[in-house]
Parts: sequence; C-alpha cells; structure tokens
Amino acid sequence: MSDMNVFDILILLAIAAVAITLGFGIRSLYQEGPEARSRSNKLMRLRVALQAVAVVLLVVGMWWKSTHGA
Repeated sequence: MSDMNVFDILILLAIAAVAITLGFGIRSLYQEGPEARSRSNKLMRLRVALQAVAVVLLVVGMWWKSTHGA
C-alpha cells in the first residue's frame, strides 16, 4: 500500500463512487412513482459525470506516472 500515490487513491474513490451511484440508480429503477423516475434520471446523470471524472483522473494519473516515473 506504500506505493499508492494521491492519483491512485482518487481513482479508487471515483470508481467506488460510480459503483455506488450505479447501485442506487438501478435500485431506483425498480421503485414505483414519478419521483422514483426523476430520482433515477438524476442518479444516472450523476453516474455519467462521475465516470467522466474517473476517466480524467485515470488519464492524468497515467500521464503523471509516465512523466515523473513510478
């Protein structure tokens, strides 16, 4: 664990956030009512945004490791 840097931790947190949001979004899909549908849409939009953050962190982390060694 001592080899982990800030990017590794942020990437793991972003992936965990995406997985948790996906789980809540899927659960919301199976609930009844208009507010459940709205909540499901919001959660899925949040998931897409979190995925974008995770991808950016991956790219920046890979660039950082390639330029600064590690």
